[in-house]
Amino acid sequence: MNKNGLLAIILHAHLPYVRHPEDKHVLEEEWLYEATTETYIPLIKIFSNLIQDGINFNLTLSLSPTLISMLTDDLLQQRYLDYLDNLIKLSTKELSRTKNNSELHHLAEMYQQTFLEAKKVWRANDGNLITAFKQFQDLGVLEIITCPATHGYLPLIKLYPEAVKAQIKLGIKTYQQHFDRKPAGIWIPECGYYPEQDQFLWEEGIRYFFTDSHGILNAKPKPHYANFAPIYCPSGVAAFARDLESSKQVWSATEGYPGDYDYREFYRDIGYDLDYDYIKPHLHPEGFRKQTGIKYYRITGEGSHKELYKPHWAKEKAAIHAGNFLFNRQVQAEYLNQRMDRTPIIISPYDAELFGHWWYEGPTWLEFLIRKIACDQQEIALSTPSQYLDKYPINQVATPSQSSWGDEGYNQVWLNQTNDWIYPQLHQMTEKMINLANKVTNPNQLEERTLNQLARELLLAQSSDWAFILKTDTMTEYATRRLNQHFENFEKLYQQLQQSRINNDYLKQLEAKNNLFPNLGYKIYQSNENANYKEVTI
Repeated sequence: MNKNGLLAIILHAHLPYVRHPEDKHVLEEEWLYEATTETYIPLIKIFSNLIQDGINFNLTLSLSPTLISMLTDDLLQQRYLDYLDNLIKLSTKELSRTKNNSELHHLAEMYQQTFLEAKKVWRANDGNLITAFKQFQDLGVLEIITCPATHGYLPLIKLYPEAVKAQIKLGIKTYQQHFDRKPAGIWIPECGYYPEQDQFLWEEGIRYFFTDSHGILNAKPKPHYANFAPIYCPSGVAAFARDLESSKQVWSATEGYPGDYDYREFYRDIGYDLDYDYIKPHLHPEGFRKQTGIKYYRITGEGSHKELYKPHWAKEKAAIHAGNFLFNRQVQAEYLNQRMDRTPIIISPYDAELFGHWWYEGPTWLEFLIRKIACDQQEIALSTPSQYLDKYPINQVATPSQSSWGDEGYNQVWLNQTNDWIYPQLHQMTEKMINLANKVTNPNQLEERTLNQLARELLLAQSSDWAFILKTDTMTEYATRRLNQHFENFEKLYQQLQQSRINNDYLKQLEAKNNLFPNLGYKIYQSNENANYKEVTI
């Protein structure tokens, strides 16, 4: 039976590179541990459940190179296990504390089971969750795609094609090292596109990428199928656009499903609610309160009063919302199908961390949705962008407009009065790095290590996360500190290189701390026209 429409769910899994070997209690490292427990492991569990039950599905998952690097890092893997053991101990205490309150006790049991199951999944994969995701790709139910190396915001580094290419090349290389194949697609950070950017993707063999809705709607010439079929950029790379209607239903905390009163309240955590002396052994050594992940209340309403969380209510609501989402896609697809001479594809991309971390019931909702699509109807089918391009290899040629997602949709989140101070320094670093890559052709071992570390520091400073954090005014102190650290590290190494006075101890310290991309070579910043640049001694 021909389908009225295809639905492509794209989960973008990314976290900035946070690794502090000098201090195992840096709170920002817990971003990874929280997402692992609440998002990545739950996704692995629902994918496994679906396969075990013979449910066929097709999803797309982007894994950023920084996230891959952290999930495969020995130090962070061990620290995650310590983090999980602490939660298991806390949940055991909670079982005792709540034994006289049946409702709270039931919730404490739920959390302990969650933590124990997370540890089981973690151990089953020898602490490397990337291998689990790879197995799903090898089974053909998950299409994993890549992302530029450190999630650099490409429209704001386009002055330096070498920097754009370095981000893309290194992202692809990291993917290949872990998945034994080239990626079909790429997630462009923040959906940040500028004309001619796609040429770099074409040169690296990328088949498709995504823009926000208006990136395609404002393409030239105007797309015949609006956002419901891809266009080919002049380079030949396909661009798919986000569908606003399906996206908003899921990610919006006010208008979407996550804001339902029966769902778990994110901001009420026992790390803040319980007696300080009781909770202190499970907090930061300095004693300040923090999130533990154990939350006993549901959203309830807009006020401060919260009712206890009812897991069975939340599960029922997730099933209702999955049915509602499917119904809306069926109506949408039927309408579009009557107006198109091909099957429309609805692109629904979300930050993966929404599912489970921010929206606790998100993985449950996703599993319900996949099961309903497979078993309860015939109008909609799940698809990946690659599958769509295989089915419809001929598409309109047009150039997307410069665009991004985020407030206003045209770069403003990543360039405004809160973060514009970043870019002059980034530009100076980039120019120095390109110049070194072009001029230094025969470094000794110490010099080459220094050049490679310079490239790492630049890449880490380019992460779009720092500008985003500064704009949203969340963890601004940490973002500012990280940026200034990378600026300082780069400048110190650069001066030492220029003066032929490299401090090996300092270099080793940076290599040990910022150790991602172990096979990175500084020549990734070399300009094409200077590939055979005359050798210049340092």
